[in-house]
Amino acid sequence: MAPHLNIVPSMFVLLLLFISASKVQSGAIDVVAKFGAKADGKTDLSKPFLDAWKEACASVTPSTIVIPKRTYLLSKVNLEDPNWVRFYSIKNFKMFGGGIFDCQGSIASEKNKDPHNRAFRVKLPVNIRFDFVTNALIQDITSKDSKLFHVNVFECKNITLERFKVKAPADSPNTDGIHMGKPDGVNIIGCEIKTGDDCISVGDGTKNLDIKDITCGPGHGISIGSLGKFPNEEPVEGVKVTNCTITNTSNGARIKTWPSESPGIVSDIHFEVIIVNNVSSPILIDQKYCPWSKCKINEESKVKLSNISFKNIRGTFALLEAVKFICSGFLPCQNVELADIDIKHTGAEPATSQCLNVKPITSGKLNPTPCSSLPKCDKI
Repeated sequence: MAPHLNIVPSMFVLLLLFISASKVQSGAIDVVAKFGAKADGKTDLSKPFLDAWKEACASVTPSTIVIPKRTYLLSKVNLEDPNWVRFYSIKNFKMFGGGIFDCQGSIASEKNKDPHNRAFRVKLPVNIRFDFVTNALIQDITSKDSKLFHVNVFECKNITLERFKVKAPADSPNTDGIHMGKPDGVNIIGCEIKTGDDCISVGDGTKNLDIKDITCGPGHGISIGSLGKFPNEEPVEGVKVTNCTITNTSNGARIKTWPSESPGIVSDIHFEVIIVNNVSSPILIDQKYCPWSKCKINEESKVKLSNISFKNIRGTFALLEAVKFICSGFLPCQNVELADIDIKHTGAEPATSQCLNVKPITSGKLNPTPCSSLPKCDKI
């Protein structure tokens, strides 16, 4: 058993190159050859890995750490709960090579499903954290069966995750694929995400985020938020989601804020060229987000939404409404655009939509007709 959190150590299946410059150097640091790491499934990789990392960071020339392709036991790399693997305050960093971070999340999933068991949940580790990292490229890495979020990106600048994979069961709770807070200049490109929560979730303070060529599902879709739950949240500005396929998820393109909580700003959010396959709610603005019935649902959200577009979104949906905009009565949504929408019900029912406290700007083909189910509720 691992000494931390009473969680069984996770298997670390890796072929990784951790590098701090654009080229792999000939004098690579091999954790097996130089520091005696053993791929026997019993010997902890933590000390050899950290020893190699310290040597690489102390080098006056660009350094490369190599973890040969085998199966290792890793209890923890960074001795700060609740982290498993954490990359902190690094510049000019690359990680690639086809490795798998397997956190064996099934060990914790039953307790994690209880929404009232927060004391247990806050102790669970995120699979991979990137905190205060600048100029980074993460390629061809897989996160498997995390106990909580798979990846958390916090206050990073100019970081790209490309061909990153997330693998977790559809019923694994609170396992957001890639979550971020307060970053500037994140690119998420060509990723395949299968999980039990949001494929990608965007927290407060996010700026200049580009998400493209994503395959999402199962999961909860691609979400801005949730926002407005905590005081002093920073604005979310400049998010573009393009050329994504979302399949067998509860939501597609979603913005979610809490009612009657803290103020916030969300602006310049654009979803374009999205294919939805059997998605329950393909296009959703939900300013009455209240997943555990522990909020003042009859009060209004204080998060202001403006300059938002949903364009060229096509496919099929499974519930009653293909387009649902539930905006705040305190701060109605402003400048919301719908263009070239063609979403059909998987059964015989016609597609419908609902709008509250918003009057969207429309163009192109529109199926369903915007605000067709509750036209009397349109407000501005």
